[in-house]
Amino acid sequence: MTTRPRAAIILAAGQGTRMKSPLPKVLHPVGGRAMLDHAIDAAEGLGCERIVVVVGAHSPEVGAHVTRRLGAGAVAVQDPPLGTGHAVLAARKALHGFDGDVVVTYGDVPLLRANDIAPVFAGNGVTVIGFEACDPAAYGRLILEGETLAAIVEAKEASPDQLAVTACNSGVLAAPADLLFGLLDRVGNANAKGEYYLTDVVALARDAGHPTRAVFAGEDAVMGVNAQAELAAAEALFQKVRREDLLAAGVRMPAPETVYLSWDTEIGPGAVVEPYVMFGPGARIAGGARIRSFSHIEGAVVAAGAEVGPYARLRPGADLGPEVKVGNFVEVKNVAMARGAKANHLAYLGDGAVGEGSNIGAGTIFCNYDGFNKHRTEVGPGAFIGSNSALVAPVRIGAGAMTGSGSVITEDVPDGALALGRARQEVRPGWAERFMSAMRARKAAKG
Repeated sequence: MTTRPRAAIILAAGQGTRMKSPLPKVLHPVGGRAMLDHAIDAAEGLGCERIVVVVGAHSPEVGAHVTRRLGAGAVAVQDPPLGTGHAVLAARKALHGFDGDVVVTYGDVPLLRANDIAPVFAGNGVTVIGFEACDPAAYGRLILEGETLAAIVEAKEASPDQLAVTACNSGVLAAPADLLFGLLDRVGNANAKGEYYLTDVVALARDAGHPTRAVFAGEDAVMGVNAQAELAAAEALFQKVRREDLLAAGVRMPAPETVYLSWDTEIGPGAVVEPYVMFGPGARIAGGARIRSFSHIEGAVVAAGAEVGPYARLRPGADLGPEVKVGNFVEVKNVAMARGAKANHLAYLGDGAVGEGSNIGAGTIFCNYDGFNKHRTEVGPGAFIGSNSALVAPVRIGAGAMTGSGSVITEDVPDGALALGRARQEVRPGWAERFMSAMRARKAAKG
């Protein structure tokens, strides 16, 4: 069977006033990724050769976001907003010449995946995605006659028998492009809001003798987000599914409900993630690694056998090799640490490399920024950096070299050498006692 070409129209023109946020609704994140990007991911996962996002003139940020990802040709503007049917028609020009099936999805439905949508392409005519609602409330009802979708009835217009139906409309709809746009040309706006509704194409298609049917997805999958509380609920559902996937894959999480994941978090089987760990985008954790409590990892790679935390922060570019130890209150940014290197506590490592088996003492700082540019610090294999050292980049500490505790290192240190960058200690016997006595006397006199 030959698969017809596919396209997607993603509706993202809503104003999102209930979010009460300066950030456009569809750009709010779920799992560290904009809801709109989740919708685009689903369309790409379906193999759609064309994707058009319909945006509103009131939110140029959304159009800019789409342009960066898909190009300017993927943006269609609905101005003024006159309903969902009108929004789909706004995409017609961008799909000029397309001969295949079109699915209409939404930029504020972040949990809908490609495998949830794919069944809409199995038939001809018009197909909608429905769901069985726990509480149908104000959802439009799907009136089915066998396998045929007879009608979509809005709750406010439904009879008591129709209101008892729990099969509800998600709003996602698919049809051949020529059929979809032809039907939309016939949709009127004789309703209270004077808008053109996409759902009207179902009745028009049936009246014209075209097949109409419904396929079903889970209620959670088609959840729309219109307010901050719904965004939080979508985040909770996203996290629950991701945690369950990782547990099933062999990741050990003693308190999974406390671990927060991003859309692209990768954790290998056999890894251990302790309670209260936060993964930002771009984290890749190998099997056999251990992430201890209260750590934050983003844009970083952790190899098998490495240990992170507790209370560690890995920022983008951190690359921890096997058996590396990054301990409590250590921050690593854009630094590769080779096998067995250790920074056990209270250090900042930014922009550079740490060689195999090296030890970074407590309080060490890679001084990487001069106020204008970033510079690299290179620590050779087997080096020992004494506690409270400041390594002023650009600088290289040689293989097997050492720095004395409390040193400020501004020049390269040769292999095997000891570098001391501190003033010689001076002891003045009795000075402190005399000073304190004088200060006490002065304070007493003032009293």
